[in-house]
Amino acid sequence: MKSKRRKRYSLLLLGLLLLTEGLSAVFSVSEAKAKNDDTIVLKIGNWEEYIDYGDWDDDEAIELESGTIMGENDIMTDFEDWYYETYGKRVEVEYSTFGTNEDLYSKIVLGETYDLVCPSEYMFCKLLKEDRLQPLSESFFDTSDENNYYIKGVSPYIKHIFDINEIDGKPWSAYAAGYMWGTIGIVYNPDEVSEEDASSWSILANPKYKKRITVKDSVRESYFPTLAILHKDLLLSEEFINSEDYSEKLAELLNDTRPETIEKAEELLRQIKENVYSFEVDSGKADMITGKIIANLQWSGDAVYIMEEAEEEDYYFNYAVPEECTNLWLDGWVMLKSGINGDPEKQKAAEAFINFISRPDNVIRNMYYIGYTSTISGGDNPLIYEYVNYKFGAEEDEATVEYPLGYFFSGDDEDENFVIKTTEDQAKRLLFAQYPPKDIIDRSAVMGYLPDDVNAQLNQMWINVRCFNFSQVSGTVWLRALAIICFISILIVIWVNRYRIFRKPIKPGYYRVD
Repeated sequence: MKSKRRKRYSLLLLGLLLLTEGLSAVFSVSEAKAKNDDTIVLKIGNWEEYIDYGDWDDDEAIELESGTIMGENDIMTDFEDWYYETYGKRVEVEYSTFGTNEDLYSKIVLGETYDLVCPSEYMFCKLLKEDRLQPLSESFFDTSDENNYYIKGVSPYIKHIFDINEIDGKPWSAYAAGYMWGTIGIVYNPDEVSEEDASSWSILANPKYKKRITVKDSVRESYFPTLAILHKDLLLSEEFINSEDYSEKLAELLNDTRPETIEKAEELLRQIKENVYSFEVDSGKADMITGKIIANLQWSGDAVYIMEEAEEEDYYFNYAVPEECTNLWLDGWVMLKSGINGDPEKQKAAEAFINFISRPDNVIRNMYYIGYTSTISGGDNPLIYEYVNYKFGAEEDEATVEYPLGYFFSGDDEDENFVIKTTEDQAKRLLFAQYPPKDIIDRSAVMGYLPDDVNAQLNQMWINVRCFNFSQVSGTVWLRALAIICFISILIVIWVNRYRIFRKPIKPGYYRVD
């Protein structure tokens, strides 16, 4: 009885403990649910490796006159803390990445939910055309709000681009906030490629560099330099350059998608395909550094990465923007209607994230981490210009050249407050890639929105170029192939006949081999 009683008491105690734990679990779930109900979940989609993930070493701290820049945590964590301190509400960032604009679009179409994403200009134009974007709120543009870092700090030059470009009468600036920007050009090894050759898109088809150049495996990034080659004489003519509506004509020419133009581009792209080492998405960076290739069509931000990595190995590459023209690309933040879904608190958090990463110290963190150039100049805050000067300014004992950047920082290229004294080397390499001078900007154009039917034509053209096409095989190759097939067929017939000689029939339908 004594042992049974102890067992009974033990069972009772165990039951009480389980009940207590069960009630505790219920209360914990309830508390978590209450907490989660009050927490804003912000789903953000961005390019891979396109934001500061923190974890800087102490020696990476950037000491500027106006303050020290240091990335301890990732930007998303710092934003969550800042939002709670600033607005008194918890926000949880669910951050994911995509590899291409088309990958992002596929995810959206297939039903994946985002609140805030960062596509390139042609893709956010497509999303705007399809009425998928949530417009930025009026309060986002309130310059009296000390936390509105974007509108107070965006470069006057970038702001102008977003203001003048429209889709169906809707300006970009009402829906998109700039993040990073740059040009497309040629990274090259100056020991192997002359500056003159690298300064023309014709290098892509130049047999002198056969199988030693790569281009982008993207129809849009490969189509516009092809048009530049086709219209080289026109683009370099004094009459065209000095025309009053030069910028408009340049944009029109580089966005020409008439069927006859696409046909000519396809023919030239086939020649380019035969001349280049490969079409690539990301491998061009490594191929340049390892010496597989000596020139690479590249976005300016990745050009900076290539030059910096090569420099660590005592290789010095340059960056050229061809004299005919360049594409001005822009990545920007946009909110999706399907994610925001009319929730003002979620929209406030999404816009706050844009503002947080537009704060000058965070702009510097992102630029330092990814190597690209922010659309933010800082407005009245001098921190970003100090960083550019810190990174690219010449030492006291070095010969210098003046590098004006007023067009970006103040809107006036003659502004003497924004002239960096740099080395001639930097003026051709890293500084040149990250902050192109005004004359480069003047011969740049944005690739505009293209309707679905035009995109379909371009994509088909790209398939024709990238895939094997029997119609492109020469008669000589066909004759050689036929001769090889005939030779193999004869060998097969001989082998079969020899095999039959050594087979004797033993009864109908059966054979014996001696």
